[in-house]
Amino acid sequence: MIKPDIIALLQHKIKRITMDDSTNILVGPITLPVNLDGETITFKWYSWLKGVDEDLAEDSSEATEKLIERLSSMNLAEGQQSSVLVYGDFAEAEDAMIRMHSICHTGDIFGSKRCDCGFQLHQSMRMIVENGAGALFYLANHEGRGIGLFSKAMAYILQEEGYDTVEANLELGFADDVRDYSDAIGVLKYLRHQPVTLITNNPKKLEALKAAGMNAVKRVPLWGDVSSFNEKYLRTKVARSGHLEAVKDAETAS
Repeated sequence: MIKPDIIALLQHKIKRITMDDSTNILVGPITLPVNLDGETITFKWYSWLKGVDEDLAEDSSEATEKLIERLSSMNLAEGQQSSVLVYGDFAEAEDAMIRMHSICHTGDIFGSKRCDCGFQLHQSMRMIVENGAGALFYLANHEGRGIGLFSKAMAYILQEEGYDTVEANLELGFADDVRDYSDAIGVLKYLRHQPVTLITNNPKKLEALKAAGMNAVKRVPLWGDVSSFNEKYLRTKVARSGHLEAVKDAETAS
């Protein structure tokens, strides 16, 4: 039996987001002080659980109680849950930047130089803080462009034998890019209704936002941390995956 005070403490921080054919549960905001370049910056952190059962989808204290009761048996540590870092007055600010960042275990955690993901993660956080308002979505089911960490390790082996990023994924039976942004866009729509500026080199992300009816009016490029270790990887992004080459200034999306 869950204590009533525990339910009360959590209930007001739990929101249901209805998708086309499912319901996601968003928990937050949670105050998260972050060390960014030696300075403590305070973000608001959320996480979400997607595709919950119907009896958990109702916005009620009873559904919240059921959710808490099931947490320990859901084995969530074996799966992956995404989250978002929100900075400033994200809901109402006139200009807000967002980054849809795909998890990269090797780049984000270990600082791998085989890609530019770790650089992009921290640089986009800096850009959001400098802008005054924004949100960084950390998409946990996007490892290796959606193929998963183990498959990514196998793709790396093929890359060490001369295959590029796209070829390696294709040879393992995957499409070049199998990522889906619908859950993140659903959370974005809940958090903000105003236009956003997207930090990305990937026009597919911009297209996904527009297709979902989100007012994404600008794109800001995010290139950097080029080295001998990732030159081929970055060239492949442009030549085969359709990423837009570096430009000096933000550009208005067509």
